[in-house]
Amino acid sequence: MTTSAQCPVDFITINENQVRLTAGGVFLSTLLYLLTAYWWIILFLLIDFTLRAVNKGKLSPLNLLSGLIVKIFHINYKPTDRAPKRFAAKIGVTLTFIALGLLWAGFSTLTFYLLILILLFSFLESVFAFCAGCLLYSLLRKFSKQEPLDL
Repeated sequence: MTTSAQCPVDFITINENQVRLTAGGVFLSTLLYLLTAYWWIILFLLIDFTLRAVNKGKLSPLNLLSGLIVKIFHINYKPTDRAPKRFAAKIGVTLTFIALGLLWAGFSTLTFYLLILILLFSFLESVFAFCAGCLLYSLLRKFSKQEPLDL
């Protein structure tokens, strides 16, 4: 049994430094929601995650902003595979969609906890380049194989 995380791959590279800046934008946007409770911030995150999840990252406001920061400050290109970042964006779509639905249904406490999870994941990616999506992907692969439990 291996304990290392596995990530999806598509052999298309993107800039890890820009990805980390985009994650920082997710972190700041989520924090802004938690401080203000403006529901449209969650909608903004849902749209942004969706654009990145369906390979339309060039239209993502947070990705555009991080690309501008990379250009202005001449931040080096550090290649990383795109697939794990798309998988993480799909997780973001799922979490923000559920959070927005829960908020509109009046379950603000559950919404708060989901957004704390997004805050944590985006912080880990932005600061430590830790991809929580890879960890979740590994768990999904392990459990989808329906391997017998080691007792």
